[in-house]
Amino acid sequence: MKITIIGAGGVGGYFGVRWVQAGHDVRFLARGAHLDAMRSRGLSIESPNGDALVRVNASADPDGLEPADLVVVATKTWQLPSVLGAVEAAAGPGTVVLGLQNGVEAADVLATAVGADRVLAGTCRIFSYLAEPGLIRHVGIDPTITFGEVDGGVSERARALEEGLRGAPGVRVDASADIQADLWRKFLFFAPTSGLGSATRAPAGVLRTVPEVRALLEAGVREVRDVAVAGGVLLDEDAVAKALAFIDRLPPEARSSMQRDFEAGRRSELEAICGAVVRLGLRFGVATPVHGFLYATLLPQELAARGE
Repeated sequence: MKITIIGAGGVGGYFGVRWVQAGHDVRFLARGAHLDAMRSRGLSIESPNGDALVRVNASADPDGLEPADLVVVATKTWQLPSVLGAVEAAAGPGTVVLGLQNGVEAADVLATAVGADRVLAGTCRIFSYLAEPGLIRHVGIDPTITFGEVDGGVSERARALEEGLRGAPGVRVDASADIQADLWRKFLFFAPTSGLGSATRAPAGVLRTVPEVRALLEAGVREVRDVAVAGGVLLDEDAVAKALAFIDRLPPEARSSMQRDFEAGRRSELEAICGAVVRLGLRFGVATPVHGFLYATLLPQELAARGE
């Protein structure tokens, strides 16, 4: 399978290396020192599921991309508008475009570039990051990718993609019959832990054990559930309990990607995470005081990181 990965950081880099190991023709769109290292030394991952170093086809030029069978967009959510031209360049008539952004709105943005008929909505679970140019470090959670049709159901192309990607080491791939529910199941734990972790600068082990913070965490999970249900998403009755149980299984030192961005003074995905909970809560008439407070608390730092 010909795969183009736009964004070769902790997510795109990890999955791309595994697909190279599985024999797929993988091309990366990257930039800067990371691109230089990939070209000179290859791309490596350190992982509890096995380390790897592979030679890769990497470029900074989207105009040189040929149409792929699969285009995986693994940038930050706020970077999506700037890569839509590259997505369009890499997408042929039969290409599937799959976004792996955090949040619940990426598929709609990608559809503006290539049309909804080429886009599958997707999500992934992995704790990984760019440790240094050319090196991805995977530190927790068995890596999974879940994708499906935005309107639901397991289509022929989703099933074919699942079969085509199956077998890569260190990756589980699932076609979903209800990808909206899967996106929100992740959002249930990801939004509250990202917001609280960024505000407190504390890892998951602290967020879940300090009683006062634990209470905010639980309230934040319930807020996300209420927004999802008000928006018509079908979640299990025990979705909140399952999200909290997942948080309790996280490595105690785990920090979300948004938290790492705040700690480093970088622009973050605040708008797509806490901001989205607040924005969608207003749309559906659901109160979101925890996420509203976290958004307002973090916004000054976010604006400073943007230079605004």
